Amino acid sequence: MRHNKHHASLGLTVEHRRAMLSNMAAVAHHARSIETTLAKSQGAFALSSRRSSPKAKQAAAKSEKKDAIHLRRLALSDVRDETAVTKLFNETYKEFANRNGGYTRIYKLGQQRLGDAAELALIEFVKADDQGYKKAKGKKSAKSKKAKATPAAAAAADSAEPAA
Repeated sequence: MRHNKHHASLGLTVEHRRAMLSNMAAVAHHARSIETTLAKSQGAFALSSRRSSPKAKQAAAKSEKKDAIHLRRLALSDVRDETAVTKLFNETYKEFANRNGGYTRIYKLGQQRLGDAAELALIEFVKADDQGYKKAKGKKSAKSKKAKATPAAAAAADSAEPAA
């Protein structure tokens, strides 16, 4: 049974998958963007945006050095690259000081890799001043308002005609 297995195995062993995603997260911290398959980018997204970046932000907010070191070691257990974690905890976290999540973004490139036709995607860190996409407020069209009003108005008009 597959209980509590909420990740894509990517056709790899557990050790290989963890090492590959850790390496991808480290490269993402250095290069700020990576082009890879969609499935791999979603795994790296979870590792970098949901696990290591919030720890850096929490460490900056902690006043005790002991707690900050603990969070750094937890991030190092995920990313496994000391220079990437150092850059994240010393420089990159400042960009996300006023941001509540959403540190990385995945763009589907709409292309397929030639060898195996895997869908390609780009994972990148969001700029500090990026406000993101605003949700468009759906305006109801005049047709839908009239269509809803028309049956009631037609019923009222029908009942008024015989009385006249």
